[in-house]
Amino acid sequence: MSQTIVKPPDFDSLWDFSNPDKTGQAFDELIPLAKEFADSEYFLQLLTQIARTQGMQNDFIEAHLTLDEVQEGLTEETPVAKMRYFLERGRVFNSSKETVNALAMFSRAYELALLGQYENWAIDAAHMMAIAEVDRGKKLDWNLKALNLAEKSLEPKANGWLGSLYHNMAWNYQQEEKFEEALGLFKKSLAFRESKDEASVIRVAKWSVARSLRSLSRYEEAFGIQMALKAELDTLGEKDPFVFEELGELSLLLGKVDDAKEFFRLAYNQFAKDEEFKSNEADRFHRIHQLSLKR
Repeated sequence: MSQTIVKPPDFDSLWDFSNPDKTGQAFDELIPLAKEFADSEYFLQLLTQIARTQGMQNDFIEAHLTLDEVQEGLTEETPVAKMRYFLERGRVFNSSKETVNALAMFSRAYELALLGQYENWAIDAAHMMAIAEVDRGKKLDWNLKALNLAEKSLEPKANGWLGSLYHNMAWNYQQEEKFEEALGLFKKSLAFRESKDEASVIRVAKWSVARSLRSLSRYEEAFGIQMALKAELDTLGEKDPFVFEELGELSLLLGKVDDAKEFFRLAYNQFAKDEEFKSNEADRFHRIHQLSLKR
């Protein structure tokens, strides 16, 4: 009688990036089962993702300790775990503002992913290099590497990066004040998102197109898109301060001073609840506040 082989659960499918705490709990529940499998690489890969949930919650010390455990178990027989170890160690360094260490880890992860022909993770590593890099030219180079891999790949997960890569590259161009190029890529990102029918990311893509239109002085078009987003969110009972802020900026440019004040007031009320925004965008938050009071 042949022995039934139990297939280990696909822990990657359990990811909810909007809720790392819940995801971490789901991963923790798999640890006893993971230890039963003869494949130690499965357990080590699971630990890399637990470390990622810890890093996303700013628990950097615990994340590094988890990755130390992974490092101790790595061998020549665990190439995927090794690659994911470098990728997640890099993410923790990047989140804790240790850029040099982050770049070193992401570069190693990228090399190992290419060596093993793991296109999805090679793209992930390249896109993280683009995020961590300070130099704008290098950011664009890494995004182009990631985009080239994603567009040529036959792997569905690799193709799934296209929306994010178009979006990230568009912001690179936006920062370089190459607004026409940025708009073209924001539109590509929107088309990709719409093909996947994911409402929340479609809204982000529409917002980005409108923001690019503002930079091109196409204020009426941008205002129409942002108002449509506001109406959509209203029907869902949701409020997006970034939409309010843009409507305020556009109203000012269109000479609608009273409307601008009201939109900035709505933006301020929402941003006031966001400690991270207030800390990281202190000047911007102060400006929004002042414009909400302006007579």
